[in-house]
Amino acid sequence: MRSLLFRIIGVFEIAGGLFGLVALLHRVLGAGGLNAIVAVLGLLAFAFVLVAGVLLIAGDALGERLSIWAQFLQTPLLATPLVSYAFSSGAFANLFLTLQSSPRLGFDWSIATHGWLLAFGGPSVSHIGVNLLALVSWLILRFSR
Repeated sequence: MRSLLFRIIGVFEIAGGLFGLVALLHRVLGAGGLNAIVAVLGLLAFAFVLVAGVLLIAGDALGERLSIWAQFLQTPLLATPLVSYAFSSGAFANLFLTLQSSPRLGFDWSIATHGWLLAFGGPSVSHIGVNLLALVSWLILRFSR
């Protein structure tokens, strides 16, 4: 069972990492200034996830450690007027809370996708949340040794 779960996580990391690399490479080539720096950071993040996924599927112990960090980086969601951060590679299942006069809970999910958001300044309605799929993947990788 452990091997199957690790392979599923690895496949999502590889696919999302590859999709993200292609998308961010396009952004890097067309961006300038601070946008280029943010795009390069995203490019590095997706490359990291791609390498972690390949090593995880290969059964390498380094792949497990890198995948733990890859899932950890995908877990938080933050959108405030000061800073916004979200990162997903392969799939996500986001549970979030909007922070306004009447807070509400929200849920969103997608498979075969990627996402990179790092911005100073953010939306008019702030929210915080967690990528439940990344959190569960992190727990599986962390505690199934």
